[in-house]
Amino acid sequence: MPIRDLTLSQKTMNAILDTAVELGRQRIALTRQPKSAKTNTIGVIVHELNTHFITSVLAGIEQQANEAGYSLIITHSSENCEKEAANALQLLHKSVDGLIASLAFNTRNLEHFNRFRKKGIPVIFFDRVAENNHSTNVIIDNYHCGFQATSHLINQGCSNIALVTGSLERNVYAQRHQGYADALAKNNIPYNKKYVLIKDLSKQGSLTAAKELLNRQVRPDGVFVTNDFSAAVCMQFFKDHGIRIPQDIAMVGFNDDTISKMVEPQLTTIRYPGFDMGQQAARSLIDQLTGIAGKEETKTIIVHSELVIRSSSLKKVSDH
Repeated sequence: MPIRDLTLSQKTMNAILDTAVELGRQRIALTRQPKSAKTNTIGVIVHELNTHFITSVLAGIEQQANEAGYSLIITHSSENCEKEAANALQLLHKSVDGLIASLAFNTRNLEHFNRFRKKGIPVIFFDRVAENNHSTNVIIDNYHCGFQATSHLINQGCSNIALVTGSLERNVYAQRHQGYADALAKNNIPYNKKYVLIKDLSKQGSLTAAKELLNRQVRPDGVFVTNDFSAAVCMQFFKDHGIRIPQDIAMVGFNDDTISKMVEPQLTTIRYPGFDMGQQAARSLIDQLTGIAGKEETKTIIVHSELVIRSSSLKKVSDH
């Protein structure tokens, strides 16, 4: 029997390739279809991973999720709304049962979160939330914290108080700023926008802020920084330039991160209970997933926070 020529024509090869591509598309499309069955997974989107506050939040979420039989898929946006949206889409394709998220600095459009709700998947926001997002929000009273921190500096005799903070487009920084401004007004201290520095709170942003404050014609005698790491960077820069803390400039930070007790003098700060916040966010989500609460439930949960007074702000030592 003669051996046949098994060489395929170019036309036949193209047809096979076209069929393979189409089958691949169909397979991908099928894997992207939402599953009706539960996956017992919860998606988490955070704006960063390298802070004590976020790791504490994640520990609180993990504890509650583990007790309820859920596993976590954790992503982070690196403070970028486009990466946040990509993470959200990825979690949607993985068919998570619910989502817990904290917004990036520059997130304005929430459409990537609305996709979850359209599919009946509950979303909980914590810390950085959007106004009127029709979801449950877990936050602290940032306005009160800003008011309290500024009032403490005023009570220590400060009358020229600077604020170093993040983007006022985010709720946490906008509300702390409003608390700062209202504390000044209550004590008849003029608000000076030159002493409100909006930075990204990175090391470089904090150094820039510290330099600007020392270059002011009238230097501040108190500084409220809405992040402990940023406050520590500013403190070190001030000390390197002969400024005494708190005698020349009293300092208050925010978060009660580990660094607040490692700097000298130790940093007065706002204790931000990340573990409790994570627990509350996960518990609220699980209540919705298990039917204890409705999936469309909208509420605001406020977690307790407090001012922790340490040496960095005590011009009046007797008040400690």
